[in-house]
Amino acid sequence: MASKPHPPLMKKHSQSDLVSRLKTRKILGVGGEDDDGEVHRSKLSQMLGNDIKYQVREPVGLRLWIVISALTFTVMALMALVCPNQLYEVVFEEEINKTSISIRLYGGALLSLSLILWNGVYAQEKVIIQWTLLSEACYFAVQFIVTSVTLVEMGSFPNAAILLLLSRVLFLLVTLFYYYHLGRGRPKKI
Repeated sequence: MASKPHPPLMKKHSQSDLVSRLKTRKILGVGGEDDDGEVHRSKLSQMLGNDIKYQVREPVGLRLWIVISALTFTVMALMALVCPNQLYEVVFEEEINKTSISIRLYGGALLSLSLILWNGVYAQEKVIIQWTLLSEACYFAVQFIVTSVTLVEMGSFPNAAILLLLSRVLFLLVTLFYYYHLGRGRPKKI
């Protein structure tokens, strides 16, 4: 029996064939990271919602930091809402004779920020986590400025207030560290 010889394989060299292959690879999600190190999600996985294996590469300890921040914001908010006068006395070491509505409003704002932070704990998208960290950093910066101005106006610098200022600077630096490293990604390959 004589077997028929197979015709020689032809290589595809045309531009349209290459473009077609690239489009097919993109639709299937095969191969490929962009310059920022992000893995391409295929159209099929986007439609099916299969995003687990395409998560963002997070810095070590990021989720723990967001949980600690959310818990701290929640506790401070509840303290400001439930016992505003005691919170003021602990920080500034003097009794408050005025109404406590401003401290309760501060507690409400902190509670709102804590809800954003709790949402950031479960977020998978890089942009949502970045905005969560940015809102936290803005809060720490504003609180540092407001507390500093208040201490200068009062003319006294209680130890608790100085400790609060130092902790806000530390928290601001840690938050900005995570924000920077989350947004930076991997260095581009040359």
